[in-house]
Amino acid sequence: MAVIELVNIKQETDGKPLFEIEYLQIKKHARIGLVGNNGAGKSTLLALIAGQTALSQGEIKRFGFVQLLPQLKTTATTESGGEVTQRYINDALAKKTDVLLADEPSTNLDRQHIEKLTIQLKRWQGALVLVAHDRALLDALCDEIWEIDQQKINVYAGNYSNYRKRKEQKAAEQEASYQHYVEKKKQLERAQMLKQQKAERATKKPKQLSRSEAKITGAKPYFAKKQKKLHQTKKALETRLAQLEKVDKPYQTRAIKMDIPDAKSIHQRPIIRVTDLAGQIENKMLWQPASFQIKGGDHVAIIGANGVGKTTLIHMIIDQVPGVENSPAIKIGYFHQKLNTLDLNASILTNVSKGAIQSETLIRTLLARLHFFEDDVNKSVGVLSGGERVKVVLAQLMVSDINTLILDEPTNFLDLEAVEALETLLADFPGTLLFVSHDQWFIERLATKLIVIEKQTLKLFPGTYRQFNGPDHQHDQQATDLMVIETRLSEVLSRLSLNPSDKLEQEFQALLKQKQQRLNK
Repeated sequence: MAVIELVNIKQETDGKPLFEIEYLQIKKHARIGLVGNNGAGKSTLLALIAGQTALSQGEIKRFGFVQLLPQLKTTATTESGGEVTQRYINDALAKKTDVLLADEPSTNLDRQHIEKLTIQLKRWQGALVLVAHDRALLDALCDEIWEIDQQKINVYAGNYSNYRKRKEQKAAEQEASYQHYVEKKKQLERAQMLKQQKAERATKKPKQLSRSEAKITGAKPYFAKKQKKLHQTKKALETRLAQLEKVDKPYQTRAIKMDIPDAKSIHQRPIIRVTDLAGQIENKMLWQPASFQIKGGDHVAIIGANGVGKTTLIHMIIDQVPGVENSPAIKIGYFHQKLNTLDLNASILTNVSKGAIQSETLIRTLLARLHFFEDDVNKSVGVLSGGERVKVVLAQLMVSDINTLILDEPTNFLDLEAVEALETLLADFPGTLLFVSHDQWFIERLATKLIVIEKQTLKLFPGTYRQFNGPDHQHDQQATDLMVIETRLSEVLSRLSLNPSDKLEQEFQALLKQKQQRLNK
């Protein structure tokens, strides 16, 4: 039974077409994920269904109560962003409504609260239409995906993972169709050229005729007829070539190989050492003294609930507070949400090229990977959306004179396609990566190690996010403890070589004993 019907919709924005819908329906217990690029019209569609935006053309039939959980929430309060979001969610779920339209409900929520949100929405009895950049959330909740693409809405059965597989399958089919088209076009062009050459040779009587040709009465008319026939065949080939249905070449990502300063010389060497570093803001203890080290080429995710001190740790590392020692060889590029490095009056290409050490060809390739194609790079940054400006800043950092990227929630404001493009770029980044994120898929794909802050403790976990959440976590915890001891051993050994003392020697022997005990467990 349908609770919403959308009939012959044509929606415009600023006089330009946004999307068209011939017919779509939302059933009573539907679980729909709505996806599309920034600016495709996802929030507009939700507002139309809720009756909060004027319809350009068409009809929306509602057979129940509809509630919209907006993306932009009132923040004139002392509550944190996560607290505001959770309050909106609780208020929405407390009301009796038939259709809940949730626009980015996981914004500002940490992983713990996203898991709570997932449980709440699974228990929800009405229909749900969900816009989210959290792919794990879409996977857990949705059994149908609506994709806004090129002003049309495509419907895919299944969750987000199934949608991505289908998209990949369509891309493979498009590639196969294109290759078939290219080969067929080449065959017709070769045949056309051969007939043209034969027709040209038949324009005059040969000097030497075969006996059979010499017996033909009126040899000249014979060759004229032969030429005419060849021209007719050539014209038929031209017609077939003109009627050959054109298949567009699929966009193919080009490999990006960046030369990172000192990347090889510092690879797998300690470049950030943290020793007995405590996290504290005013009178609030974030974490007890902790020690760890990050090596060149590591991709490290900092995870933990909101307010545990993830951003504080980043600032401590960048500022090299007491207890933090950064190698002189590292060059840090830091991404944060202020986006104050952009010149709004300059073009995308000009902004990214400023301070770049990579070639313009590589810069253009990287921008294309972030879906700034061809003339797009000449757009003024001032006309870009918030998500597009985030992409420009990230590109700016990646081509600059750095070998260590530190990113604080880089996927905020990015659409799913942009997030996946950024993942691909960062996975190939040959330098060191340290990032904060609540996006489970993003962490799983990129992180080779984790810094986990919870219950006022900070520990380095020497494995992936999947391993951290897996059944062998106890074994992995032993590996973490062992790594901490090895880090301390390395530090004490360095100090011993410079300033030998009985105290340092005793500490060194004690650490060796602890290491042996861990290995014997």
